[in-house]
Amino acid sequence: MSQVDIASISRQPQVDTSPVSEIVLRTRNLTKQYKQRTVVNDLNLDIRRGEIYGFLGPNGAGKTTTIRMILGLITPTSGSVEILGSDILAHRSEVLPRVGALIETPALYRYMSGRDNLLAFSKALGGVSSKRIDEVLAIVSLTERQRDKVRTYSLGMRQRLGIAVALLQDPDVLILDEPANGLDPAGIVEMRDFLHRLAAEGKTILMSSHLLSEVQQICSRVAIINFGKLITETTVKDLTTGKGEFTVKVERAAEALALLKRQPWGQSARLNEEGDIVTSSPNGKGRELNAFLAQAGYVADELSSTRYDLEETFLRLTEGHSGN
Repeated sequence: MSQVDIASISRQPQVDTSPVSEIVLRTRNLTKQYKQRTVVNDLNLDIRRGEIYGFLGPNGAGKTTTIRMILGLITPTSGSVEILGSDILAHRSEVLPRVGALIETPALYRYMSGRDNLLAFSKALGGVSSKRIDEVLAIVSLTERQRDKVRTYSLGMRQRLGIAVALLQDPDVLILDEPANGLDPAGIVEMRDFLHRLAAEGKTILMSSHLLSEVQQICSRVAIINFGKLITETTVKDLTTGKGEFTVKVERAAEALALLKRQPWGQSARLNEEGDIVTSSPNGKGRELNAFLAQAGYVADELSSTRYDLEETFLRLTEGHSGN
């Protein structure tokens, strides 16, 4: 796969022009230090209503610490978190009932049934109706196993039950840390459809995941952090679409490549792993590139905008940043 234009991706977050009411989760200059170690460094995020927002970073990047600060479980060294317009530390008791969360492995009672787990958690939350418990069991596809002991559940089933706990109070904001952990391929597809359905209903979802192929299919925007610093906050489309580059399948590719590299706009042209040409065009448009090649006797069999795999983009971005 060809090189990604890191300079155009790695940038400060774009200025948000959406109405203030549409930002349901916001961090401002969020920082957490442990003695001399800065785990989260001046982090600014804006998450909008109804979007599925991917929160990405290598192990140790500061994701879990950030999520714990967002939930008020850890006090920031400096900076703030606002959820639904209220500061989480100042209004924790009012805000948190409107937030559902699954952080790491769900803490479930393995000797109890799935339904009894939900009953126990609902009591701790102040109580929810039996109808709501039926609803969340159906949402996570555990209705038929609700009477079985959790110790008989697979890892994926326990993960789904943890999400059911997070949904008990029908929250406006859902924060999920590795929601697809332990799910088989069918379960991952089911989870994907489930999250899209929740977002379509107006719920806002912040999800951290190592399954970047799923993030690419589920999320509309992502933030990537490394060593506690924000590398980029942008759309998945921007991360996976080539910046003005095109992939061209053509006979005599080596000859055509040599011609392109002699042009001022084509000096970065190269062959990808499939032997196709990846190149810019004379004016950024595919038809001009197609015309140039055709006039030179190289008729393209295929020409398309270059797209990148999110995993490769993620690796290049994180490898290019240090903690210094």
